[in-house]
Amino acid sequence: MLKALQVTNSPSSEHMLHLWVQRYRVDFAPLARQEDASYLLLQAASVEGRSLTVNKFQDSVLNIICQMAWIQTGKLYNYISNIIDLQEARRITHFTFRIYKKLLDCYQKQALNSHKTDNGINWGITAIADLAYALEPILIVFQEQHLVSKDWRCLGFMTTQLNFTNQLIISKLSPVEAVLLKPYLDFVEEQVAIPWQRVCSAASQYEVMTPKLRLAQEIMSHASANALVIYQQLVQLLPHHQSRRGYLTNPDIYHSCLRDLNMFQAYICLCLLEGSLKPIQEELVPLCTMVMESLEIKWEMIEIWCQLLAQELQRKVSSEYLDLLQPYTQGMWQLFFQQRSRLGY
Repeated sequence: MLKALQVTNSPSSEHMLHLWVQRYRVDFAPLARQEDASYLLLQAASVEGRSLTVNKFQDSVLNIICQMAWIQTGKLYNYISNIIDLQEARRITHFTFRIYKKLLDCYQKQALNSHKTDNGINWGITAIADLAYALEPILIVFQEQHLVSKDWRCLGFMTTQLNFTNQLIISKLSPVEAVLLKPYLDFVEEQVAIPWQRVCSAASQYEVMTPKLRLAQEIMSHASANALVIYQQLVQLLPHHQSRRGYLTNPDIYHSCLRDLNMFQAYICLCLLEGSLKPIQEELVPLCTMVMESLEIKWEMIEIWCQLLAQELQRKVSSEYLDLLQPYTQGMWQLFFQQRSRLGY
């Protein structure tokens, strides 16, 4: 869950911010067979090139995209029409529009000229804290629109709606434009669900070599790789698992699984640095309960998910930190088990 906060400048938080921004590096793989890729990248990343990209999304076009994303979300969560009236739907769509209007503005301002460093060109997001602060007011209001809805399940619509919006935006872009804009789209989708910013803020209270901070850094630096390994294990262990969105091998589910496995690791880091399981208990468990019920995901899935996550983290982190890690991985599993028992599954 997103919360308004400032990340205090300190050596510890600066290092965590560096790890955070590494999540949004540009992936050039889609351009492997693109002729003149380097030239096209330079053109698309320039001030003029980014303006051309942003101009593809005039207000009327962007508004239609946001409405289409809402319709797709409604088809997935087929009970939306029963719990959200037309006025609420329009309000949520309006704030989705505002999010992407601001995001595109930020993308345009971070043009290539501001990305030149002594080591060459930084193609991805550079000032991640500035981007987070620029989007924070709109994202907070967007989140509040779901929180104040007539049904608490609306909170789970956020990432789905943003994911569908991202896909529709990407479909309007050239391959080169898509490669450059995708880190920003990934950022906004993750920002409403994954508390990396709160992890960076919590890190500021620690000295650089503190064991808890070092453990959080290890988890954060390997989070994406861990997520991929765990996803592959889930596919092998649950080849017939199917939810409303389809099988685990569905590309959309692949994307969601990787995002959510990163989210779980971020919550472990947050709990570790705050010294409390409250963020998992009060935020992660209720959110996952809603998603599982809405998309007909079996509780066995989340239990295996937590077990594989704990095993992978234990395998990856330095042995000296295992005793620090265990209370949080074990605590996470216990909280989900208690929730399952409470609901009678």
